[in-house]
Amino acid sequence: MARTNGLIHKLYKKRVVPFVFARHHIEMNKEFFDRDAVVVAQAMIGMEFRFHNTGGIIVETEAYRPDDPASHSFNGPTLRNRVMFGPPGHLYVYRSYGIHWCANIVCTSGSAVLIRALEPQTGVELMKMRRGTDVLRNLCSGPGKLCQALAITGDVDGISVLEQPILLRSAQTDLEIVAGPRIGISKGMELPWRFGAKRSPHLSKPFRGSP
Repeated sequence: MARTNGLIHKLYKKRVVPFVFARHHIEMNKEFFDRDAVVVAQAMIGMEFRFHNTGGIIVETEAYRPDDPASHSFNGPTLRNRVMFGPPGHLYVYRSYGIHWCANIVCTSGSAVLIRALEPQTGVELMKMRRGTDVLRNLCSGPGKLCQALAITGDVDGISVLEQPILLRSAQTDLEIVAGPRIGISKGMELPWRFGAKRSPHLSKPFRGSP
């Protein structure tokens, strides 16, 4: 176990690892994102994320590094992933399987954090309309769902998350966070780089083995 910047790295294979992250006010700036994606992914749990007039609390993230075979950056820069090799603190938006948009925030060069799920808070009625459901937990419980709910598309690929129309700010509460293997990938599945707010009903999927 290693501790970096107050965050706990637990790299047990295929295990759910609970820990408490004592959260204080965090200033949102380029330096916050110019760090290891595993560190940033943990720090983002509990933060408020808005796009225009819709959004909520981040309850699930995944980290991707350039030496990670599951990362889009693993084989170097391309036209599709060029934003991942640009400045930190910018959105990397891509379409998964040609269907669903997914929103990531760039960290150090070639690394990013995927926003997997939100707890809806702002603009809920608009998000219900966009998603075609009145069930709150179905609005943003997955990367494709939240992009549809917030109307995030490839048109905003590369924009800064430190400026309008995005609002990203820290919360003031202590959270118990769980960590486990990432999902929906076929490589790097042993790495516990998926993080979530324990017992949140808005996760894309429960963490296996989490009470």
